[in-house]
Amino acid sequence: MEESVLIQLCLKQDHTAQEFLYKKYAPRFLALILRYIPRRDDAEDVLVESVFKIFTKLDTFKKEGSFEGWMKRLVVNDCLMFLRKNKMITVGIDTLNEAKVAMDHSFMEKDVEALNRVIDSLPSGYKIIFNLYVVEGYKHKEIAQLLGISVNTSKSQLIHAKRSIRKQLGLTHLDTDPSKTEDNDDE
Repeated sequence: MEESVLIQLCLKQDHTAQEFLYKKYAPRFLALILRYIPRRDDAEDVLVESVFKIFTKLDTFKKEGSFEGWMKRLVVNDCLMFLRKNKMITVGIDTLNEAKVAMDHSFMEKDVEALNRVIDSLPSGYKIIFNLYVVEGYKHKEIAQLLGISVNTSKSQLIHAKRSIRKQLGLTHLDTDPSKTEDNDDE
C-alpha cells in the first residue's frame, strides 16, 4: 500500500489500514525500544503507547522527511520519557578535557550478539547516548535537547561509551589518535 494512501486511511481511522501500519512497523519499533528498555514487558508497553501516539498525532505529520523517521522519533521520545519517568536515565557530567578517542568501525566486525550484550551492559547514560548518536543518527545538539543536558556532556558520554565498548570487546588498541574523533559533528 502506498504510504500517502496509508496515512490518509489511518487519518480516517480505517482499522484495516491501522492494522497494516502496525504489522509493518511494530517489529522494527520493538527492536528499537529494546535497545533502550531491556525488559520486554516494559518495551511492549512503550510500543503500545507509541503506536497509540502515532495514530493520535498522525495529523501533525507535515510530510517533511520520511514518515518512518517521524514515527521513529516519536518512539524514541516515548522511550526517553519512560526512562525518565522510571528514573532510569542517569547521565553523569564528565569533562571533555580528556583526550578524545578515535572510534574505528572495526569493532562492528565483532560478533553482533557480543556487541549487543556489551551495549546493554553500559551505564544507562552511556547506552542512551550511544544509541541516539550511533544507531539513530541524532546530532549532539539534538541529544542535548532531548535529554536536557549540555552538548559537551553528550559528547563526553559518547566518548566514554565507545571507550567502554572497545575495552569490553578487547579493542583497546584503537585508543590512539584523538584527532580522528568523529564525535565533533558541529553539534
